[in-house]
Amino acid sequence: MDDGLNEVCLDDGGGWSFASMPARNARDRIMSAASHLFCNHGFAATGIDAILDRAGTAKATLYHHFRSKEELISAVLQAEGDTWRDWFFGRLSQVEGPARNRVLAVFDVLEDWFADPGFYGCPFINAVAEFDTGNDAVRQAAQRHKDHMLTWLKAQMMEMKVSDVVETTRSIAILIDGAIVAAQHSGDPSFARTARRLAECHLDTVLGRAG
Repeated sequence: MDDGLNEVCLDDGGGWSFASMPARNARDRIMSAASHLFCNHGFAATGIDAILDRAGTAKATLYHHFRSKEELISAVLQAEGDTWRDWFFGRLSQVEGPARNRVLAVFDVLEDWFADPGFYGCPFINAVAEFDTGNDAVRQAAQRHKDHMLTWLKAQMMEMKVSDVVETTRSIAILIDGAIVAAQHSGDPSFARTARRLAECHLDTVLGRAG
């Protein structure tokens, strides 16, 4: 196998996936290949040989950087989470107006994500669904990712001065996760618009706006 640093050809989406980023070194090439395969074909179903074949590297190189497949999975989840959040919150930072606008814009950004040909769902939702409940590493990685979203949502709710910040945050988070799963299963990006309408109705209710 070629153990050089030639760029891996990847087809994942525009800026939201680590697998779509240019590989800077052998470790990145392995992680990019693993990320693409894990996210599109499953964590358990993807073997080390398939990762090596896609990355174009030797087994010794992989185990030089990662002691086990489990360690590689953890590294991929961290990299995918960091990349996606940079893209997602970067998009939201461009939204002008009050906090309500930013919260509703979440679903506009999600629709763009869902419509990307490389969309494969949320790797954290997929990983938690695939692994048993005893896999603490995967669940902790998913919770860390979720905490970023919840913290951001809570800040918006506080700015809007909703009466129950925690419950309203949870309600919007459920709509986000539901839209992701529905879009992944159906291949229909418009679930983001449905979730947006529900979020708008819910915010209007908690803010006491007339219909």
